[in-house]
Amino acid sequence: MANEEVLKAVFPLLDGVDLASCMVVCKQWRDIAKDDYLWKCACAKRWPSICKRPNPSTLTYHELYKTFYKRKNHQSLLPPRLSLDVLEFFIDIWSDDKLIFSEVVPGLVLEAGIKIPPPGTCDRLKYHLEGDEYKMTLPLEPRCRIPFLRQNVSVSVLVGRKDTNKVACIISKSFFDYIDRTSFRALAFDFLNFSPQHPFIPSIRAWISLLFIDDGTEGVIDVFGIELDFCDAANSREQVLWLLDVLDWK
Repeated sequence: MANEEVLKAVFPLLDGVDLASCMVVCKQWRDIAKDDYLWKCACAKRWPSICKRPNPSTLTYHELYKTFYKRKNHQSLLPPRLSLDVLEFFIDIWSDDKLIFSEVVPGLVLEAGIKIPPPGTCDRLKYHLEGDEYKMTLPLEPRCRIPFLRQNVSVSVLVGRKDTNKVACIISKSFFDYIDRTSFRALAFDFLNFSPQHPFIPSIRAWISLLFIDDGTEGVIDVFGIELDFCDAANSREQVLWLLDVLDWK
């Protein structure tokens, strides 16, 4: 088969994204790939019924595909209505029924995070803490040693607004029931409660991690920090603030 015949046999099998990539390879590929029959095939794979219309649109199938195919939304958010300087986080951790950590942490302190991981931090966790991703972490001074094999460890996190004196729940007495010894984090989560004004927000989890160092003691973790994240839905400062703003504030 001639080169052009091969292309005409293969191009109808591609989806629209791959077909668009083929259009930028060279002039010959572009001339073949812009045939609207190929784009009708691509549309038929995503929206089969659109090719059954008795009165086709004045748009070409190529134009239709470009109009309705959407890549991941990178639309920037409007400035959030909340700011970290008016937020404070109430973090309480129990080992069985004994309270082992209880602090009110200003939002800006939680954002400032752990600047320098302590000696002995594993490379994977150190890389995570030093990375560019947005994170909210708190160093523990002094560090806390927790015998996980013998005790149940749980956590609650509330967030308060100093501008309105309202409080919302982030995590309610959730257990650290998973220890990831490859990244040296003990993990707990809870599902966020959103305001009734926003009934269509899907379930989103808040995660809290105990960051620890392996000192070789069996069943005991040496905790040097706490990390709070909402990575199911929010991965930037603005996204976190927007997420917190729609919580069920009381």
